[in-house]
Amino acid sequence: MRLDADWDMKLAHRLARLMDQQFSIGGVRFGWDALIGLAPIAGDTASVLIGLFPVYVARRRGLGWSVGGRMLLNLLMDWAIGLVPLAGDLADIGFKANVRNVRLLERALAKRRI
Repeated sequence: MRLDADWDMKLAHRLARLMDQQFSIGGVRFGWDALIGLAPIAGDTASVLIGLFPVYVARRRGLGWSVGGRMLLNLLMDWAIGLVPLAGDLADIGFKANVRNVRLLERALAKRRI
C-alpha cells in the first residue's frame, strides 16, 4: 500500500510536538519526552525509540546517512542528557531532539526539491 507522500511528514511533526512541545508551564514548552524521561534509563530509551521515526522517514526518502547520522546524534545526545537525574531532565526540556530532527528533515527535503 502506497502512503500519501506527506503522511510521514505530518506524523513526524505530530510526534515532535507531542514529545517536545505538548505542554507549557510558565512559558516553558515541554512534552512527553521530559515526562517519560523521569523513569531512569527505560524512559529515556523509550523516548529515543519513538524519536527514531524521522530517521526512518529520512532513510525511506533516500536522504542519506548525513542527515540520518545527525538525527541519530541528536537522539544519542538527548538520551545521554536524560540519564543525569533531574538536572538532565531539565536540560532535556531545552534540547528538544525531536523538533531538531524534524527541522533537519525539512531542510534536507527542501534542498532536494531545489
